[in-house]
Amino acid sequence: MGDPALSRRGFLAASAAAGLGMALTACGGDSDGGSSGTTTIEWWNISTTEPAKTVWAALARKFEAQNPKVKVKIVQMENDAYKSKMTALTSSGKLPDIFHTWGGGVLKQQVDAGLVEDLTDSTKPWGDALLPAAREPYLIDDRVYGIPFDIGMIGFWYNKALFAKAGISAPPTTWNGFLDAVRKLKSAGVTPLALAGKEKWPGMYYWAYLAMRTAGVEALQKAYDDKDFTSAPFVEAGEHLKELVGLQPFQKGFLGAAYSTPTGQAAAVGNGKAAMELMGQWAPVVQADAGKGLGKDLGFFPFPAVEGGKGAITEVFGGGGGHALRRGAPQEAVDFLKFFASEATDLELVKKTGVLPVVPAAESAIADPNIKAVQEQLKKTTGFQLYLDQAYAPAVGQEVNDSVAALIAGSRSPEQVGQSITKTAKEEQ
Repeated sequence: MGDPALSRRGFLAASAAAGLGMALTACGGDSDGGSSGTTTIEWWNISTTEPAKTVWAALARKFEAQNPKVKVKIVQMENDAYKSKMTALTSSGKLPDIFHTWGGGVLKQQVDAGLVEDLTDSTKPWGDALLPAAREPYLIDDRVYGIPFDIGMIGFWYNKALFAKAGISAPPTTWNGFLDAVRKLKSAGVTPLALAGKEKWPGMYYWAYLAMRTAGVEALQKAYDDKDFTSAPFVEAGEHLKELVGLQPFQKGFLGAAYSTPTGQAAAVGNGKAAMELMGQWAPVVQADAGKGLGKDLGFFPFPAVEGGKGAITEVFGGGGGHALRRGAPQEAVDFLKFFASEATDLELVKKTGVLPVVPAAESAIADPNIKAVQEQLKKTTGFQLYLDQAYAPAVGQEVNDSVAALIAGSRSPEQVGQSITKTAKEEQ
């Protein structure tokens, strides 16, 4: 899950007016039936926050202007709603022409079902010129099934002014140092962390990173392959998260809070009501859209190392966003992917929406110091783990989210988290 489009807002007014039922049945390119021979391609994405929402719509119109015989029908929806609808469409065997994907296990399931177009040959050579790290999540058995438009990582976004108020001179680099910073912020009357407890996936980030730091990045894939998340390092990760929760670091009402609503996680940080959030490279954009934004007071630091753990602070958890095509999508859909992955489009996305570039030539367009900080951290990466709810099969990823949410809510123990994920993983056999 990673781009400035990670808003949890509803459909655009246009798609809402058309009706969800129509959107679900209108998948697939078609002709207008008239003499013009116009082809309509349907594009499902999650760009619902500004400025991405407007920028992406303008790009669709630009593509149409360059291709007069093509009409792009945009369907935009919030992240959680999108995942639910795509699960339903995958079960029905009918996907949109062009659809958002994070790659990993979810995309593999769709590929294994024969629902996704193999783009290996049709996207050469321009697809091969994109950053290798950005392309990796969409490679399955050395075949290309998606084209990236963003790459990034999860880390802590913090309010420098609130840190100064609490007497914290520098971002923490160890977990114990992080817990000390949380205590100092509370003592200064500052809410340390904002969390969208209602949406579950933001809480998963904590457990996933703690598991990486205690067990090492390779252990997460091994646990999934072995279908066993009950080993000591995974329990320890839960214990560390439980200790954090015990400090009561989150904003009031966090269990019912959404991510990008005016009273949600991003707004709490963007309006200066919480000192930190653990979020991806899209965070500054959503903070400014949902709240006021922090400007020069906003800073970024990587998830701290856990003392005695096997993982390193240079091992990164995150991912990016990409597009895939339904099997049998028209050539015009491939043309749109090429247009979206062009240097001109990537430069526009970097300048206007704050994404990290996937076209090497667009790197020079990065102006925001925090986005540069994310990019520099990515360059130091010694290991990379895709979002667990995308890296794993859908049922397993959902169980990770659900179990960690229950741990944060106090209704499940660290041991039970590992047991529940293991049980679901074994049932996937």
